[in-house]
Amino acid sequence: MSDQKYVLEMNDIVKRFPGVIALNHANLKVRPGTVHALMGENGAGKSTLMKCLFGLYHPDEGEIILDGQKQNDISSTKEALALGVSMIHQELHPIRFRPIMENVWIGRFPTKMGFVDHDKMYHDTIELFNKIGLDCDPLELAGKVSASKLQLVEIARAVSYNAKIIIMDEPTSSLTENEVEYLFKIIDQLKKEGRAIIYISHKMEEILRISDDVTVMRDGKYVGTWEASKIDQDFIIRNMVGRDLSNRFPEKTQEVSDEVVLEVKNFTSAVKRSFVDVNFQLHKGEILGIGGLVGAQRTELVETIFGLRPLASGELYKDGKKIEISSVRDAKRNGIALLTEERRQNGIFGILSILDNTVIAAQKTFANMGVLDNSKRNPAAEQSCKDLNVKTPNLEVPIKNLSGGNQQKVLIARWLLTNSDILIFDEPTRGIDVGAKYEIYSLMLDQIAQGKSIIMISSEMPELMGMSDRIMVMCEGHVTGFVDKENFDQVEIMRLASSFK
Repeated sequence: MSDQKYVLEMNDIVKRFPGVIALNHANLKVRPGTVHALMGENGAGKSTLMKCLFGLYHPDEGEIILDGQKQNDISSTKEALALGVSMIHQELHPIRFRPIMENVWIGRFPTKMGFVDHDKMYHDTIELFNKIGLDCDPLELAGKVSASKLQLVEIARAVSYNAKIIIMDEPTSSLTENEVEYLFKIIDQLKKEGRAIIYISHKMEEILRISDDVTVMRDGKYVGTWEASKIDQDFIIRNMVGRDLSNRFPEKTQEVSDEVVLEVKNFTSAVKRSFVDVNFQLHKGEILGIGGLVGAQRTELVETIFGLRPLASGELYKDGKKIEISSVRDAKRNGIALLTEERRQNGIFGILSILDNTVIAAQKTFANMGVLDNSKRNPAAEQSCKDLNVKTPNLEVPIKNLSGGNQQKVLIARWLLTNSDILIFDEPTRGIDVGAKYEIYSLMLDQIAQGKSIIMISSEMPELMGMSDRIMVMCEGHVTGFVDKENFDQVEIMRLASSFK
């Protein structure tokens, strides 16, 4: 790295939590007008470091220097914003029953004669959206907007602060390909204005495409910083995981059986403009991938199979026998488990411990005469979390304190404890680093080797093609085709994903 003026220097940052050192003398130096990628496995300390910069956490040791000025303590997000630092968080928390424009300007509403000036707020929002080319109605309720559109609104909000440093934590996790391209144009515009972007993502292709510099962290420690143009994906992975990872996907040796374990016939949603007349079979030992673009209704389909959404018509067969599923209890009783897409919103119980989150779906297994038996559930949870390499000092820690990837592992452990023979994984590796992804892929193949079957929704084409035995493609609620493994072709899958008329 050449010796240049930095807009940000974080030197020897230490952050301790009970039983764990989250940051162990971490460092970060960011140049103005650049995209600086911050890489590392889940639990490496990336988000913790950024929360120290944004005033959400207070470092126990170290110094933060902004524009050459040492900051004794950034005590709040308000102070961070005043210093020119804004942040787009990985997990979105909009006020769903309020208009988009209020979500943009919350905490700094324009006023007139002591009252909120809604007209000015509306026109300011229009001006902001026009500046970055966002087509969105400021008066629309946030709760009625798609996750991808909310992500773009959050980006617009961060831009509205005119910050010198913008932290983007997994900003493309909910975006379509077109929306990702749109975001990259915004980032390019911000760079030209001299702003610095700290970009956290597990998508290697994105990192190497838009970054100027790359810093890697591992186990809360600083590993190194390199110019992005001088390194490649393998180099980043080696430094992230501390070892070579030659293959992104483990080899599957288990043959798919001809036995049909689940059959969906003529499934049509009770909700308007959702899925219509869906038919497919799942075989024993198969990983059936479901591909499609945003709006394909893939999540809606599997949530209906799991009893979370109403069905207008159709039939469901398990092991050749017709079954009725109108609730989650029905699904569990029939050996079906669902790992949901949004772990924060409808997966974890944030205030409960890792232990409680792990065993909650299989409570009856650990009860005697209706009373929970800790001598049974504690060892089961401990072994499950150990098998999935969940990084935590103990199981009594609230799950909200874990990184996103470790939260995902706990949720997988939860459903494995139910011993279900059909596992539905909806975006199982979203926001998870390459090392943890490999662990989850290996775990999926272990389940297949035990005679179980998996339905996997994924928006990552390499994952979809790398793990599936067969891919069912959906578009606007309709099944547009099936592709067998020997015929996997990205162009053909994308054609099917956008071909319904």
